[in-house]
Amino acid sequence: MAGTLYLVPTPIGNLGDVSPRIRETLLSADFLAAEDTRVTANLLRHLDMKKPLVSYYEHNKRESGEKILARLLGGETCALVTDAGTPAISDPGEDLVALCAQHGVSVVAVCGPCAAITALAVSGLPTGRFTFEGFLSVNKKSRMEHLNSLLAEHRTMIFYEAPHKLQATLEDMGKAFGMERKISLCRELTKLHEEVIRTDFAGAIAHFAEIPPRGEFVLIVAGKEEKEDAPLTLEDAIALAQSKIEGGMSKKDAVKLISQETGFPKNALYEAVLK
Repeated sequence: MAGTLYLVPTPIGNLGDVSPRIRETLLSADFLAAEDTRVTANLLRHLDMKKPLVSYYEHNKRESGEKILARLLGGETCALVTDAGTPAISDPGEDLVALCAQHGVSVVAVCGPCAAITALAVSGLPTGRFTFEGFLSVNKKSRMEHLNSLLAEHRTMIFYEAPHKLQATLEDMGKAFGMERKISLCRELTKLHEEVIRTDFAGAIAHFAEIPPRGEFVLIVAGKEEKEDAPLTLEDAIALAQSKIEGGMSKKDAVKLISQETGFPKNALYEAVLK
């Protein structure tokens, strides 16, 4: 019987966020697959436990993933962990989960820390609907194509960004979305120096021009405002009727249809289209 792959979140800053279930799952797993075995070893020392570790990260995920799958198919249990946060979210663990799904291996997610959701919750921006966009490409053309694809996005958007790329990313976002668009920049979440800066792109760019950014950032960007349609005028209704007539509809039928759709009186519309 095949074993189980457990997706085990690790603290994004505060080690107190290790829940009893996270501790229990790590302890009961036959082995751990870690993004950086040195980081995970430090966490295990903090938890006063020792577990066999294997490396699983972006550049070895294909080879290592096959080896992990073989052990799972052999009946072992594996806890997949990242350096911080939830595995498989903007993370190569996504591929391992897909591999397990293809081979009928059970995958169980343990609830725990996630930087994206933590930042969204404290952002002060709408949380009812959102889209997670992860890291933008380092390639300028690809980055702008990504941002341009989001110009009509009304949902709140979540991005991850490294400090050394932050200023360039803010400038590109400001160009795409407008410098007045609201943004919350969240850093050092759950740590002693946690900071949430609620501003717009112009303010963010000015702020970090003066203060060099430090720490990993989660950027929460407001979606495009949904503006109410302006009330339809008589001139608008006349233009609609005329377009129907130009499309081959009779004046009588066009006026009747537009009158029904807009509420404007047929007489006023008919007189206007006869001119």
